[in-house]
Amino acid sequence: MSCALDPNENFAKALWRIREAAARGAQIICLQELFRSQYFCREEKHELFALAEPIPGPSTEALGELARELGVVIIASLFERRAAGLYHNTAAVIGADGEIAGLYRKMHIPDDPLYFEKFYFTPGDLGFPNFDTPFGRVGVLVCWDQWYPEGARLSSLSGANILFYPTAIGWHPAEKAEFGEAQLDAWRTIQRGHAIANGIYVAAVNRVGYEGPPEKGLEFWGSSFVADPFGQIIGQASASAEETLVVECDPRRMEEVRRNWPFLRDRRIDAYGPILNRWLDK
Repeated sequence: MSCALDPNENFAKALWRIREAAARGAQIICLQELFRSQYFCREEKHELFALAEPIPGPSTEALGELARELGVVIIASLFERRAAGLYHNTAAVIGADGEIAGLYRKMHIPDDPLYFEKFYFTPGDLGFPNFDTPFGRVGVLVCWDQWYPEGARLSSLSGANILFYPTAIGWHPAEKAEFGEAQLDAWRTIQRGHAIANGIYVAAVNRVGYEGPPEKGLEFWGSSFVADPFGQIIGQASASAEETLVVECDPRRMEEVRRNWPFLRDRRIDAYGPILNRWLDK
């Protein structure tokens, strides 16, 4: 969805969208990254820390009530105020019973033009947990995490059926004409690669709309999608319009793909120790 300046307006829209998804049969519903507000990391302003909230807090309480009412699981990306001066980019997984099943705190924090997240967020300290739900075991990572195969692998090795990536990614206006198509293709390709390498479903949930002043804002490219365990895109949303995408993910497809493409079987876990180094000097 697109986001307005008023967080309450965005939250009300998100609640309505959750109801819409549930009415269409959705069982696990994932909201986009930092859905309550516009993407505030475009600029470094201390007053924007006021957008943060505790977890549990007002958002998780309201979402918990709705999850319990509808009998669905909700993945909600929030600006977490853990303590004074300590903030995280956090995804809360809210079970169908309305309780918080657990948290994932974004591990990889970018610092790029208009993506000044290191100003706001402390890197996550919970690792790459999975969450058991009545509808499957899920892994949750957030936006910049989607470029790193290590996180997808570790979550997959813990038995997840689906990896969810709440996301806020878009084009710099000055770059779109020259690099935009390639950037979008790379984003889609890397996540399809996670699906293939791990034999797992991947769901990327991005926002749409333009935020910020002309030539100094971001045009979010939407294009939310779900890839199956062999990387085939089985559902994709609009690049520019708000849309609720509902996709069926059959766990039997994982079994079929992994039997025929046994990448997990053939991993050389005895030989991967050097990956723990920052760089390998020759």
